[in-house]
Amino acid sequence: MRKTDDIIDSLVGDLKPVPRHALGKRFAIGILPALAVSLVLMLAVLGPRIDMAEALMLPVFWIKSAYNALLAIAALLTAYHLARPDGSRGRFFQVAAAIVATMAVIAMIQLMVSPVETYRKLIIGSSALHCPLLIFLFALPVFAGNVWVLRSGAPTALRLTGFIAGIAAGAAGAWVYSWFCTENGMPFVLIWYSLGILLVGILGSLLGPRLLRW
Repeated sequence: MRKTDDIIDSLVGDLKPVPRHALGKRFAIGILPALAVSLVLMLAVLGPRIDMAEALMLPVFWIKSAYNALLAIAALLTAYHLARPDGSRGRFFQVAAAIVATMAVIAMIQLMVSPVETYRKLIIGSSALHCPLLIFLFALPVFAGNVWVLRSGAPTALRLTGFIAGIAAGAAGAWVYSWFCTENGMPFVLIWYSLGILLVGILGSLLGPRLLRW
């Protein structure tokens, strides 16, 4: 019996406790630089928005930005919890549904107070075909940062964790893109931004079991 105890002591003797808030710090180290890379990529591919001063005065600009930021924050907080073996998704899907539903209400109100002839512009705009793809592109650095962070954790629900990490990255990429996008239709944001975010979430769910395995 003593020999078994000695073996156990030798195995755990060099172990050190993980510093407090280590996972949170790793999230910051992994995600903030990745978000900066996305911003630089946006500036390199699309360039700065020439009417930024006027756009900053529009409520729709800030609603568009807030929609993506809130989804990103909700997903990142959930990914933080899922990085632990005993982590759970919590109320992520309820929170995300509430954010999307709020945007849907705002989109309906905008349509109700707008002339019918503007519906096409508010829904399709001039960039519906490439908006989701650009969001996907700008989300990739953040997705890579999320994977790097989560691989240092111990997630158990790999597909779910990958999906939510993808949603977080997609929403972050959409937030970056919103600083360039000139579309002011809330229905446009609801449909095409959400599609781009969802595409990254699907990517995460497909790659999660492979990339997050430990």
